[in-house]
Amino acid sequence: MTTYIPSLTLPNFMFDNPAVAILLPVLAGTAVGFSTRPTETQKLYLALKQPPFNPPGYVFGPVWTALYATMGYVAHRAWTAGTTSINSATVSLAKQGATLYTIQLGLNLVWMPLFFKFHRPIAATVDILALGATVSYLAYTWGQVDETSGWLLAPYLGWLSFATYLCVGAGYLNNWDFTSASKKQN
Repeated sequence: MTTYIPSLTLPNFMFDNPAVAILLPVLAGTAVGFSTRPTETQKLYLALKQPPFNPPGYVFGPVWTALYATMGYVAHRAWTAGTTSINSATVSLAKQGATLYTIQLGLNLVWMPLFFKFHRPIAATVDILALGATVSYLAYTWGQVDETSGWLLAPYLGWLSFATYLCVGAGYLNNWDFTSASKKQN
């Protein structure tokens, strides 16, 4: 169980304003995607041995954009429902969820550089496993505040499960070392 930790939580206005809540993860995810140089990312993705059912690279951008927008909407919805409640337990859960949300967003944004830029498949696997656990707990927590918010995180959890399979599969099939694949891309 976690608690509300103001120093580890995004400022309230980022949850209060629906446009800010939705745009924050979309823009942050886009910035991370471009900072890892998309052409280099695509080359490495194609050079790695991949597990079965890996999608083409062009699928990831639209899927993540939709998931980021949804998670931002959920953040606004759960925060608003929770912090305006007259029930102190619901207010507490909303704030606890805000801390979990901030942690999961950080874990989410660090995965791509770990995997593609720094070629650290083990660290990326640890990160995505922690991310999945955090989002699961977030869905449970915010689901108690607003049931719809909890359910709206289900597609994110589903995609994270698939992404974990891809991450572990690529790590395993490449002997947890992307050195030879990164040399192929040059």
